[in-house]
Amino acid sequence: MRSLYRTVHPDDLRDALAVAAAVGLVGASFGALAAAAGLSMAMSVGLSLLVLAGGSQFLVVAVTAAGGGAVAAVAGGLLINARHLPYGLAVAPVLGDRPAARLLGAHLLIDEVVAFARARTAFGLERARAAYWTCGILLTVFWNLGTVAGVLAGSAVPDTDVLGLDAAFPAALLALLLPGLRRADARRVGLTGAAVALLATPFLPAGLPVLLGLLGLAVAGRERS
Repeated sequence: MRSLYRTVHPDDLRDALAVAAAVGLVGASFGALAAAAGLSMAMSVGLSLLVLAGGSQFLVVAVTAAGGGAVAAVAGGLLINARHLPYGLAVAPVLGDRPAARLLGAHLLIDEVVAFARARTAFGLERARAAYWTCGILLTVFWNLGTVAGVLAGSAVPDTDVLGLDAAFPAALLALLLPGLRRADARRVGLTGAAVALLATPFLPAGLPVLLGLLGLAVAGRERS
């Protein structure tokens, strides 16, 4: 852990704290919604600790609030998190070869952490690795603290939509992706994937449009040697 603090770039630490703060707000929104849906503190915190995936956790709350069962919640969560498979391939070099590091790193493999680390690969593998662990650890801490705060405040603020906390998640992710859009091929992939996902959203269940957005990779150009 000490070596991590020695190698993390000050700018990366600052940016990771900013992203973690935004994610903490989304965690508070999740906690409040979970409390309003009747989930206990133990179940809400357990989801944030063990699942650590905002989309899946919000889906569990939605299914629970609608009277659905655990099978529907788990199946939907697995479908949404299928996008993590290509994420794992993208960050495998950052995690290294040690089994323990790969196991723990896989648990921290969420959208913001992957984007944060990938945006720093141009500065070298060591910086990308430090950025991955720094961002992952901070987001885990802030997400869980936000969940606890949200559950405690859930009875007082049952409708978190009026606060706009749900907008913090996509806004933070967009901020991470913007630096990578300087490259022409990245813009082609991003815009194509976004267009496909938007067109599919009215017709497909939640989670599937995101997966279809991977079709944007078809327009990626090959890197010139």
